[in-house]
Amino acid sequence: MKLLLIGSASVHTFRYLAGIAPHVDEIHLVTSGELPARYHAANLGRVLRVDFSLKALATAGKIAGLIDAIQPDIVHVHQANSVAWHARRALAGRKLPWLLTCWGSDVLLLPQQNRFMKHLVAANLAAASAVTSDSLNMAAVCRQLAPIARMDVLNFGMDALPPAPDIAAKPLQVLSCRLHKPLYRIDSIVRAWAEVEADARFAGWSLTVAASGEETKNLKTLAARLSLGRVNFTGFVAPEVLAGLYRDARVFVSVPKSDATSISLLEAMGHGCLPVLSNLPANLEWVLDGINGAIVEDVARLGSALKTQLLRAADDAQLAEAVALNRRLVAEKGLHQHNMQRFADIYRDLLALPEGNRQ
Repeated sequence: MKLLLIGSASVHTFRYLAGIAPHVDEIHLVTSGELPARYHAANLGRVLRVDFSLKALATAGKIAGLIDAIQPDIVHVHQANSVAWHARRALAGRKLPWLLTCWGSDVLLLPQQNRFMKHLVAANLAAASAVTSDSLNMAAVCRQLAPIARMDVLNFGMDALPPAPDIAAKPLQVLSCRLHKPLYRIDSIVRAWAEVEADARFAGWSLTVAASGEETKNLKTLAARLSLGRVNFTGFVAPEVLAGLYRDARVFVSVPKSDATSISLLEAMGHGCLPVLSNLPANLEWVLDGINGAIVEDVARLGSALKTQLLRAADDAQLAEAVALNRRLVAEKGLHQHNMQRFADIYRDLLALPEGNRQ
């Protein structure tokens, strides 16, 4: 099977490439940036760099030229935004099956911007031979936007389930590792942490703020202004370092305004962290409030919610009970190679369709 993968220059695209490569004979890539060496696959063929912005009208022609040159059996497009728009135009009139994978903001936020964007996303969804979503909620939103030929719900998954954590050995640490962008509301976490530090009951606890982004400087300024003494900003860290941060944390906090199933949540659950999450539909598919984590309905009250969960996470027995359930969920629904096999199975299903049903 010869696969053409089309997606933005994101770690998610590149990680998918490396994960799916063993399941196909050849893989070719259209992307918007440099492919890091660590994601190169032995069966990687052509790599075409293009501009996926809406103004880049020549991009569809460049993709079409690559399709003519390599003659793929199937095309997999990541994100129902301008990436899929360019791919859809390149595929127009061809009897080539193509899979469209939605990531989150492309269907949850982009269609709300204006009528044009809503129409663009809807047309992309309707044109695909099949669509995948990483949450049931996002799948439902897709179906509200357009008629879907086939929908599958699956995620990219975490690389592997680590050994069961030693709960008693975990220090009293909280971890935040989402990007420092307004969407992720890291400032709300910092402000909530000020309430934790002000409470003598939590004198032994510390907060690690990993990752970075456009708001990093402001977040550090905020922490200084609040006179916080137990916050550590690490910046971006290597995957093996991040794994250690998960392993050492008892609580994982993530409160974005919008999200699908995030890999960071799966990794936190797999490593034995108690998740404290914003009230989003995708989060509700993984965490039952008060059972295997906490759902914060009002982020303005995150400080109070955090303190409640820190008391719970400090109890080894209570934490162990939640961790066991979370690791079982990840093992059954959130492992990378298992889900890559499921993507490969979708490819084979689409290739088995009569040509008239491929688009």
